[in-house]
Amino acid sequence: QEQLVESGGGTVQTGDSLRLSCRAPARTTMWYNMAWFRQAPGKEREFVAAISRTGSRTYNVEGRFTISKDDARSRVFLQMNNLQPEDTAVYYCAAAQPGKPARASSSYDNWGQGTQVTVSS
Repeated sequence: QEQLVESGGGTVQTGDSLRLSCRAPARTTMWYNMAWFRQAPGKEREFVAAISRTGSRTYNVEGRFTISKDDARSRVFLQMNNLQPEDTAVYYCAAAQPGKPARASSSYDNWGQGTQVTVSS
C-alpha cells in the first residue's frame, strides 16, 4: 500500500478537538518529511504543519495544533484543539523527500485523499 490515507475528520462544534491520523506505507515517516495541508471551498491549499524525518516541526497554525508521528506504526497525527469555524476544510497528509522547503506544497510527492473537518458556529 503506497498511498497515504487520512482519517479522523468529522463535524464538531466551535471549541471542540479532533485528532487526525495519516496511515503511510511502512518506514515512510523515517525516510520522508511529512506534512498536513488544508483546503477550504473557494480557497487555495494552505500549509498547516510539518514534521521532518528527524522530528523537527514547522507550524502555520500557531498554538492550537500539534503534529506528531509514530515511526514504528508509520503514522502521522494532527491534534487540533479549540477548533474554530475558519478551520473548516479538507485536510490532506503529504510526504516529501528530505531537503525540500517544508511549507511549499510543491515539495511533496505523495498525497492522501483528504479528510473533511467541519466546525459549526
